[in-house]
Amino acid sequence: MVAAKVIRQDILKMIHDAGSGHPGGSLSLVEILLHLYWKEMKIEPKNPAWQERDRLILSKGHGAPALYSILARRGYFSVDRLNSLRKLGSGLEGHPHMQSLPGLDCSTGSLGHGLGIAAGLALGLSLKKSKSRVFCILGDGELQEGSIWESAMSIPALKQTNITVVIDRNHVQLDDFVKNVMPVEPLAEKWLSFGWFVVTCDGHNMDELKKAFSTKTDKPLVIIAETVKGKGISFMENNALWHGKAPDEEQLKNALKELK
Repeated sequence: MVAAKVIRQDILKMIHDAGSGHPGGSLSLVEILLHLYWKEMKIEPKNPAWQERDRLILSKGHGAPALYSILARRGYFSVDRLNSLRKLGSGLEGHPHMQSLPGLDCSTGSLGHGLGIAAGLALGLSLKKSKSRVFCILGDGELQEGSIWESAMSIPALKQTNITVVIDRNHVQLDDFVKNVMPVEPLAEKWLSFGWFVVTCDGHNMDELKKAFSTKTDKPLVIIAETVKGKGISFMENNALWHGKAPDEEQLKNALKELK
């Protein structure tokens, strides 16, 4: 898919130019964000503060390069700004800072907080009788945070059906596979026991993502999107080394060659 390749090229160039960043978990997010911003969410890029918009909380805030590329390509700000990632005063901070950039609904980066924020947003929108929805993207390593499960318990209890959680299930966290650090299985069964409707799909397949997001249910929906950390770059895929490391000149060249 051409659009996905463009986003992945942006991610790699941005992180290379910055000299730091998180390529692995950004590359695994691409198709999820493409679907949300082009097919799923009610948004107005030229009016980012539009009150009737849907909201997105990127709880795994280290995936910011993917979100920045998506926002730029969707028209929230100039694509030329992407090369300013992590540079002083640029607005494209290492983790999303909502006061610094149009299109951001939340400042994130401290793992485990995003679902609680999303729950509060969803409840507030419900109380205002708004038809806007809230989407929250979690990392699978992030599910080791206890605060996630407090929010996962409260959302069904409050019957908040205007919220959809997407788990970027790339199976790798900071320095190892999730199963080796702190296993989160059985994942689907855990969410079911908390009162959620669970759908599992290939997080890199646009048709499967469309079907998953189209699920009709009277419960809050969680989509377990099976993804590959470092997707699209052979030497980055499933490699924890690339959780938070910038490619050098030769590595960038080889990675971009693979994407072409």
